[in-house]
Amino acid sequence: MTEQLRLMAVHAHPDDESSKGAATTARYVAEGVKVLVATCTGGERGSVLNPKMERPEVLADIANIRRAEMARAREILGIEQAWLGFVDSGLPEGDPLPPLPDGCFGMVDPEEGALPLIRLIREFRPHVMTTYDENGGYPHPDHIMCHKVSVIAFERAGDPDYHPELGEPWQPSKLYYNSGWTRARMLALHEGMLAAGLESPYTEWLEKSEERPDRGDKITTRVECGEYFEVRDEALRAHATQVDPDGFWFRIPLELQQKVWPTEDFELARSLVDSPVPESDLFAGIREPVDAR
Repeated sequence: MTEQLRLMAVHAHPDDESSKGAATTARYVAEGVKVLVATCTGGERGSVLNPKMERPEVLADIANIRRAEMARAREILGIEQAWLGFVDSGLPEGDPLPPLPDGCFGMVDPEEGALPLIRLIREFRPHVMTTYDENGGYPHPDHIMCHKVSVIAFERAGDPDYHPELGEPWQPSKLYYNSGWTRARMLALHEGMLAAGLESPYTEWLEKSEERPDRGDKITTRVECGEYFEVRDEALRAHATQVDPDGFWFRIPLELQQKVWPTEDFELARSLVDSPVPESDLFAGIREPVDAR
C-alpha cells in the first residue's frame, strides 16, 4: 500500500508559513501530500505592519487576532498546523540592541526548545522538514532559534534513546532551508517589471544588495509552483495585521512572476537518501521507496 507523503514546515511566527514556501505547500497539498506547519510562537510581540489595522483595539488583542489570522491562512493553504507554545521575542531595535525579554523564544535553551518539536515529529512522522538557515533568513532572534531547534529536532527525533517519553522515534529523510532573498531572483523580477514598462519596487533593494547576505549559490532545489502563487498571496493577505494588501509584496503582477521566476527555492541542508542536486522536488529520493511499500 502506498504511504502518504508528509511534509513539516517549521516557522517562527504566524504569517511566516504564508510568506516562505507557501506556493510549494499549496502545490504539495493539491498533489495529496499531508502538510503540517509547526509555529514556534504566537507572534505576541509582533508589530502591526498594515496601517489599515493600526487601531488600539487591534494592538490590545494582537495575540488572539494573530491566531485567528493563522486559522484563516491554514484553511486557505489546506494544511494542518500546531503551536509549539513559545512566546515571541519581538524584534529588538537600537544601538546597542536591548536585551531580549525574559522567557521569550529567543532566550530558550535550544536543546529544551527542541523537545516539543521532537514530540511533534514523532507524532506526525514527516518524510521532509523545512526551516530557516543559520541566519534565520534574516536576523530575527526567533528565526535564528527556529533554525537551532529544527536542526536539533531533525537530528534527535530518530534516536530511540533520546527522550523516549516523547514518542516512538522517527527520522525524517531530508531537511531543507527556505531560500531567503537572492539577488538573482530580485534582479530577474526587477528587469521583468522594467521590460513591461512598470515601476520596479526592487530598485532601492538592488542598490543596497551588497549589504545583504545572498545565498543564491547555495540553492539546490527549485520547485515549480507558479500556478499556486495566487493561493500563496491569499494566505498572506489573511495575516491582515502583518501585510498591507496594497503594499510592497503585491506590486509585481502574478503573470509576470509566473513567467520570470515560477519556482520557490530551497537549500538541501541534510539528506539521508540518495538525491543528487540540483532537484525539482523536495521528495526526490523519497517518492520511489515510499511508493513501493
